Parts: sequence; structure tokens; C-alpha cells
Amino acid sequence: MHYDPIKNVFAAVIKAVPFTRVLFYKTLDLMFLRSWYVRREIKNLRKELGSKKIDIYDAGCGYGQYTYFMSQKLAPCTIYASDIKEDWINDCREYFTSQKINNVSFHVEDLRNISHENRFDLIVCVDVMEHIHEDVEVLGNYHRALKPGGFLVINTPSIYGGSDVHDDHEESFIGEHARDGYSFEDLRDKCEPLGLKVYRSRYTYGFWGDKAWRLGIKYPMMMLNLSKIFFLILPFYYLLTLPFTLIMMQMDFGSENSVGSGINFIAQKK
Repeated sequence: MHYDPIKNVFAAVIKAVPFTRVLFYKTLDLMFLRSWYVRREIKNLRKELGSKKIDIYDAGCGYGQYTYFMSQKLAPCTIYASDIKEDWINDCREYFTSQKINNVSFHVEDLRNISHENRFDLIVCVDVMEHIHEDVEVLGNYHRALKPGGFLVINTPSIYGGSDVHDDHEESFIGEHARDGYSFEDLRDKCEPLGLKVYRSRYTYGFWGDKAWRLGIKYPMMMLNLSKIFFLILPFYYLLTLPFTLIMMQMDFGSENSVGSGINFIAQKK
């Protein structure tokens, strides 16, 4: 299944009806468990960095969901947000400018070819690395872009059921993925030779989180891939399923998962 056609539909809606964008962001924050974990981690890292003004790199910002959150919750800060999709970047730039959010700039970039040096206190990379074949090259670029002592936050599917792959003969549920996911050891072994030491790591989407993802995200996406008419049915679907989905997400969020289909990995530049 391919996410991009569905994501482009949502992008078109929030472009056509700008006042829905923040509601859309809040819906993503509510419905995607990864956002719960990412927001918790970056708020904790903001405390670690002290009260000074910090420079943040939102690497692969997509709709601008985390850019918006950080601009509001991690101040004082400046945010350099980039993505490879020019139309999404233009839409974000137009909206943020209209809202006079002045601590953010948007740029079209290929993360394989960036040349930032000692510039950022925090790099946030959410569900991006699994799309890139040249991951070690990109991790090296991140290391170069960080200031000494700066943090890199990576959220990505794991090898333990990420992309809904549970066996060698299965294929990724997400057609755009370059790999099914990472293990802690894989990320550690790729980061440490570059000078990025492990700061903290946590598996996400354990038993309950995986069930919540299927009920709240996978099944609706499968329906939308069949026909866009299911957009009309979604409100009724979520009316029935959302309470159960949120309960399972909260159970996962409060757990220490030994493994999970997602991983939240934080490294620090030596």
C-alpha cells in the first residue's frame, strides 16, 4: 500500500482550507502514537538544553506538524524545517507566514546532500530514515550539522513488526519504504562510528500499541486506498473505535516495551 496518495489528499485539503491546519496537526498528534513519544522526548531534551535559545532542524518536516509543535513548546528557539517535497514546503511556508510564526524557516532539501556544519542543538527526524537507502550518509550529515553536545532524535519503524513485516517472506505494508525498520543495535552500530553516542532508546508500539495502530490507522488507510468514498464513512468508524484505540495507546505509552514495531532513538554528538 502507498501512503503518499492519501497524504497528498490531506495536504490538498489543508492548503485549500487553511484554518483546518492546526486542527489537522492536533488530530495527527492524537491519533499517531509515535507523536506521543516524540513530543515527550523533545520536551525532555529541551529541559536538558537549558533555558538558552536553541537552533532546531526538523529534517523531513512533511506537513509541518512537529515544526508547529516545537515553535510553540520549545521556545526560545529557531527552527530550520526541510523536506524534499517542494509543494508541501511552499504550503507550510505560506501558512506559517500568514500566522506570523517568525521563528521558523522552510527549505527544500535532499537530506543526502545537506552541508550544515555545527549549526543545530537538536535534530528531529520522524519517520524519515526508513525511506532513505543511504542512511549512513544521512546520519553522517546529521553529525556534521549538530553542535557538540547536540541531540539527534530519530523515530522510525523497527525490525520487530515495523511496516507490518513479521516474517522474511512478507513485504512492507508501506510501499514507499526503503527498509522495513531498524533495531536498537542497528542504529547504535551506524551512529557510534560517526561520533553519535546513544543517549536513550525505547521501543514503541508494543503489544497494545500495535493493536491500536491497526484499529486506528492501518484499517482506515486500507479502506481509503480502495476508494476515496470511505472519507465519508471515517467519522462513523472512528466514533465506534476511537475510545478503544486511545485506551490501547495509553497502555503502550505507559509501558516499557522489550520490543515493539517502532523505535524512538536518541543520540548525542560527542
